[in-house]
Amino acid sequence: MSRDQSQPDSPLQILDTRLHADPSRVVLRPFHLGWQSSSAPGGRAMKLVEDIAALSDKAANAEWRRVVQDFSSRHWQTEQMFETRYDEVEAQLGLQDRDFSRARKRLIGAYFCHEYTYAAAALMNPSIVPHPDQSGMRKGSCRFVMSLRAVGEGHISSVAFREGIAHDDGQFDLWPQSAFATSVDLEDATLTDTDSAVTVYRHAESSLSNTVIFPITEQQRGGLEDLRMVKFEHDDGSHEYIGTYTAYSGSSIRSELLRTRNFHQFELEPIEGKAGRNKGMALFPKKIDGQYMMIGRQDGKNLFLLRSDTIDTWDDDGILLMEPEYPWEFIQIGNCGSPIETEHGWLMFTHGVGAMRKYALGCALLDKNDPSKILGRTKEPVLTAENADRAGYVPNVVYTCGALKVGERLLIPYGISDSAVGFATVSIDDLMQLLV
Repeated sequence: MSRDQSQPDSPLQILDTRLHADPSRVVLRPFHLGWQSSSAPGGRAMKLVEDIAALSDKAANAEWRRVVQDFSSRHWQTEQMFETRYDEVEAQLGLQDRDFSRARKRLIGAYFCHEYTYAAAALMNPSIVPHPDQSGMRKGSCRFVMSLRAVGEGHISSVAFREGIAHDDGQFDLWPQSAFATSVDLEDATLTDTDSAVTVYRHAESSLSNTVIFPITEQQRGGLEDLRMVKFEHDDGSHEYIGTYTAYSGSSIRSELLRTRNFHQFELEPIEGKAGRNKGMALFPKKIDGQYMMIGRQDGKNLFLLRSDTIDTWDDDGILLMEPEYPWEFIQIGNCGSPIETEHGWLMFTHGVGAMRKYALGCALLDKNDPSKILGRTKEPVLTAENADRAGYVPNVVYTCGALKVGERLLIPYGISDSAVGFATVSIDDLMQLLV
């Protein structure tokens, strides 16, 4: 993978690879008549079932063949997914005593499904962590998991993933995706209206790069936004992948946690406490002085350092850590993912918003033992939207939710104008030279 260009007056090297929105990426999703809720009244749904039941066997089989011809090549295990959807409808509508043929059951299931283009509008704001499986990696290489904010029909944000291998010379390779994407399965379908944690599973035969996590609960129904993942080391030396994201209901926001040990089973749980009412929280990769720590923007403009004794409750107002200081960040600053531990201290990428609401990336260095102490910060941005990258759904924006340390270099995936994803690489020493 060749290097394309460097940012003016920045040591970051911009790589060739771009990921773009793709309307051809579709998944099968439940289709709810009326408002999209599993608890919607069943009268209209029952009438639809009765209409399908009234078809002659010949007509039902003909319609089923048309559905299979239209959609079987566009999805993975399509017929089984229709049958699973029928089982859900049967339980909701009390159809257990109906003696439908398998083909008719699957046809009913098809009427209660639809295709959803989960990344048709945008693909943006990535985060990146080491993959739990590092087997076979040569020295200087790291297998990774990258999360992406995928925006689809209705401007609903979901979490998609890509896997790949990064190298300590700044190059990387993405694993290919198959033609079929699949949604995670919900452990308990009755929990969609709850404020408690929910558990979802990746399908056993689907790869992570083809898996999508959709909004589940009422608080999430407007989208899962800007996941910031980190590989967290617990006191016993075990590791867990934990991400903070914004759950948007359509009218309110709340910070929540995504937790997984293996990227097969995921827990999605609310962050309790007043700090959870804000967005853009980023967790340090381990406890410091016996406490969990996060970077947050509690007032919409400045960065705060938060502490907690438990990972799911953040009731701390925090202490003011950073305020906008330079023109490119005068409107507001925020974090760009979890701080990265280096020999110099905690390296934290930031974003600043300046004139004409232009977003740019900078960084700061925090003391390793006392992250409330700022050792240095960049006076000028290290990455801004330039040339063609200024154009997009939201112009003049670069944004990332995390970077990956590989040897003494960083791989930085970043969102481009809320429309695409680019990649940059830089040595840590070169960044250190920019700090004042």
